[in-house]
Amino acid sequence: MTATAPLARRTAVEFLGTGALVAVVAGSGIQATELSRDVGVQLLANSLATVFGLGVLILLLGPVSGAHFNPAVTLAAWWTGRRSGEGPGLREVAAYVLAQIAGAIGGAVLADAMFAEPLVRWSTHDRWAPHLWLGEVVATAGLVLLVFGLARVGRAHVAPVAVACYIGAAYWFTSSTSFANPAVTVGRAFTDTFAGIAPASVLPFVAAQLVGLAVGVALVAVVFGRLSPAAEDVVVPHGDHHHPAAAAR
Repeated sequence: MTATAPLARRTAVEFLGTGALVAVVAGSGIQATELSRDVGVQLLANSLATVFGLGVLILLLGPVSGAHFNPAVTLAAWWTGRRSGEGPGLREVAAYVLAQIAGAIGGAVLADAMFAEPLVRWSTHDRWAPHLWLGEVVATAGLVLLVFGLARVGRAHVAPVAVACYIGAAYWFTSSTSFANPAVTVGRAFTDTFAGIAPASVLPFVAAQLVGLAVGVALVAVVFGRLSPAAEDVVVPHGDHHHPAAAAR
């Protein structure tokens, strides 16, 4: 197995990638509300920007860190590879998750700064309802199934397009508009704009995402069997070795 990039570099890339992802989500949301009063048009603009931005970020940064940009993907990679020893270790998981959360917060602050909004203002957009939590379970489970399923069938190379397309579709077919990412959920609490989520709504969303993570991992085993390729080979070639890469806004 060819050596991968040092953990410090991979962690920095996870910070940068998650931050850029949230900047795209929040920034395009702000821009959309300034250009149109139609909520449907706003959501369309926000979803298109996220699809294009996410695809580019996975394609560009995947070869370095695997482009997780999402604690759910990182935890799934650890869980599925824990017995074979091919997945990330707990030290890597901790480094990735902390970098993803910090990056998400930084990305929200950056988006606010670009549009002359207060740098940090807690969102007042309440997203508190059981049907929204169910939407997050579905969105996260589908993401995990896609990311790890592509690796199982040897099609990880199409992940930048496939993951971006899935997130774009999930914007519209899930009631929650598919956050599907605990780090991004935390980051979006820091911006009181179109893409924000009230701090009180964050914990239930994250809990639903973790449930979706468990459902997604179970679905991978049911659909593709328990035998897995390297658990770090989930979405994009990582260094000279295929590493699990995937993200969600």
